[in-house]
Amino acid sequence: MNTPFEPDYRHLQEAAWNRRPARLPLYEHIICAEIMEKILGTAFAGLYHSDRPADLAGFFREHCRFFREMTYDTVSFEVCVNDLTPGGGALLGECEGVIRNRADFESWPWEDFPRMFWEHAGPRFDALAAAMPPGMKAVGGIGNGVFEISEDLVGFENLCYMQEDDPELFAALYQRIGGMLEGLWTTFLERYGDTYCVARIGDDLGFKTSTLIQSDSLIRHVIPQYERIIRRVHAAGLPYLQHSCGKIFAVMDAWIGAGINAKHSNEDAVAPYDEWIARYGDRIGLFGGIDTDRVCRMVPAELFDFVVESGTRFRQTARGYALGSGNSIPDYVPVDGYLAMVRGAQEIRRRERATELLSK
Repeated sequence: MNTPFEPDYRHLQEAAWNRRPARLPLYEHIICAEIMEKILGTAFAGLYHSDRPADLAGFFREHCRFFREMTYDTVSFEVCVNDLTPGGGALLGECEGVIRNRADFESWPWEDFPRMFWEHAGPRFDALAAAMPPGMKAVGGIGNGVFEISEDLVGFENLCYMQEDDPELFAALYQRIGGMLEGLWTTFLERYGDTYCVARIGDDLGFKTSTLIQSDSLIRHVIPQYERIIRRVHAAGLPYLQHSCGKIFAVMDAWIGAGINAKHSNEDAVAPYDEWIARYGDRIGLFGGIDTDRVCRMVPAELFDFVVESGTRFRQTARGYALGSGNSIPDYVPVDGYLAMVRGAQEIRRRERATELLSK
């Protein structure tokens, strides 16, 4: 007879501190709400965009129910800065960038943006806290990282020009973004530190073959801003999880030096997950391991076997490990593939539990 699942956020938090949790945790950076709707058989995604408290309560009730029913110990949720920045959108190609020169930089509403952010984010974090199931806490917080915000405000190509044409403005931009994020995170931790068990930022610094800009530039201008934020996170008693895609080995030592406790995101085209464990598993927790492309392309039965075999190995070789996709679960991921991955993690738990009972 199967024991009913009882969530316990401490399993994932232990993995984030790079300690072996008693039970293998599941983790996802983002799961598309439409995927949740298909699995739960309930339409609720549209409620998120309402300002009515009852609608937000309804959204987070279903959002949290999904994670619990899928046997997660935590709920992933963030409010993204780039969704709210005035004049933003260059990261997604919606504009060329609102900051092109010193005058643009000085006129952008740095001082007023926190008010704009909390007017939108506060009711959503409040609704999440009210809906949190017993035994669970959240992972996430303030979405979008230092480099992604610069891309959204300036545009990637324009950033490259700015770095060469106006290096003082380039440096000032990251200092200002870092200060703004530090302030947002300080408020977040004061208000919602008890709702969350792991603080997380997503900031993609690389692609398949290298970092997006020179690694020494990232180490000089971007990574120090993270140290400011991570210091606040640690002072609140929480571990810090960094999500970043791409081949970022050139900046990993600097990021670990800045204080990150765990890392998520992997792609087999960049490196086998075993290489991430060999390089960093003795220093930080490692989350993910199952390339999202596999979740999309493999036959569910084959994916289940792959997850059981690979996940068992990752669990044995990485001290702090949480199983999940290497990136996220967007709307194009087949539901059957996602569920096969979850069942694979549950099978690893079942086998470990059976071994534990036999040893008594």
